[in-house]
Amino acid sequence: MTDILLRGRLLTFHQEPKDADDSEAYSYVEDGAILVRDGRIVGSGEYRDSAARAPDARVVDHRPHLLMAGFIDAHIHFPQVQIVASWGSQLLDWLNGYTFPAEADYANAQHATAMAGQFCDLLTDHGTTTAVAFCSVHKASAEALFSAAADRNMRIIAGKTMMDRNAPGSVLDTPQSSYDDSKELIANWHGKGRASYAITPRFAITSTPQQMEMAGALAGEHPDCYVQTHLSENHAEIAFTAELYPEARDYLDVYETHGLMGQKTLLGHAIHLKEREIAAIAEAGAHPVFCPTSNLFLGSGLFDDAGLRAHGISNGIATDIGAGTSYSMLQTLNEGYKILQLRHQKLHALRAFHWITRGNAEVLGMSDKIGTLDAGTEADIVVLNARATPAMALRMGRAETLSEELFVLQMMGDDRAIVQTYVAGHPQKGIVR
Repeated sequence: MTDILLRGRLLTFHQEPKDADDSEAYSYVEDGAILVRDGRIVGSGEYRDSAARAPDARVVDHRPHLLMAGFIDAHIHFPQVQIVASWGSQLLDWLNGYTFPAEADYANAQHATAMAGQFCDLLTDHGTTTAVAFCSVHKASAEALFSAAADRNMRIIAGKTMMDRNAPGSVLDTPQSSYDDSKELIANWHGKGRASYAITPRFAITSTPQQMEMAGALAGEHPDCYVQTHLSENHAEIAFTAELYPEARDYLDVYETHGLMGQKTLLGHAIHLKEREIAAIAEAGAHPVFCPTSNLFLGSGLFDDAGLRAHGISNGIATDIGAGTSYSMLQTLNEGYKILQLRHQKLHALRAFHWITRGNAEVLGMSDKIGTLDAGTEADIVVLNARATPAMALRMGRAETLSEELFVLQMMGDDRAIVQTYVAGHPQKGIVR
């Protein structure tokens, strides 16, 4: 396969920046190049050195744009692509009014297949190269998403949602069928190509104790699979969970009791936590996932990033489409910045871009594969233009540092700032701008 040299300004992170001046946390090359071969990064650095190393490589010149690792979305709902921006409810009403009716359509394999292709295209159009996705309760929806991602050689972590109560019959399974379907999907997809499986009980409200036992059995039988669910997003949700599981010490205890807590557990939202729950999350090495646009849209609350981090917890960050209002991880950072401001916490630009690349990769235990420009990692790369709109270009006229440029992208950027996205070394957008 022909070597490819992607030329431009390079930014990659080696560790989480301690502050806005932590230059040891990252490498920046003004005239750099990434050498790509067979879907992997062979090396990156100064253009002159890379060109000398690979004189026959085809050069794609992205100057003056910024190249960095592709973005990672740690919590997103594939079957909710057509209910983004559905007006005005809080969590439980929103699920019943919009989510469950939309997800019922995914029993139709043809519909699921059509939506899966558009979903993957929307991700890469916004610079996202890895996603952790909830499918619907129907096995066909997971098959469709895994297949669409495989067609693009795109890294995907996904699972069939398990739910056997408190929803319409069209989106319910049973404890046994959820186990059987998940087991078959794991056999068909987990570890195949760039796919990983996530055991996916939606949340305590929609699973009986019997189904939670089946989810725990799957986790015990497949410890290399992820577990994804929701936790303490909304006060009414927490109260209903307490009614359904009166023997549980708290919401998190439902998952603990059924063997679902560990280092590969991803807990969407985790806003209203008790001290015991925080300590248990830290002990298990599980990961809350901050979903800022969704939390604001549904009026759920303000995520306590610094408070959790003070307990040694590593948090992910995600769009949470479709209660989330943008596929863009840049817009996710924008709203995340504002939520943390209300918490009297700061999200400087260097840490923000570390979070949606290497940071989320570390949460997933995949920083050896994705999230950096290190040699040997998968060639998922995004090309960014901080002057993509007239307003951004005007602001950039006064930007003097890399941090300022990144902050412009963080606060003003969206899919228009994505010049190109490479998945395993292959460009995903038809026109290079």
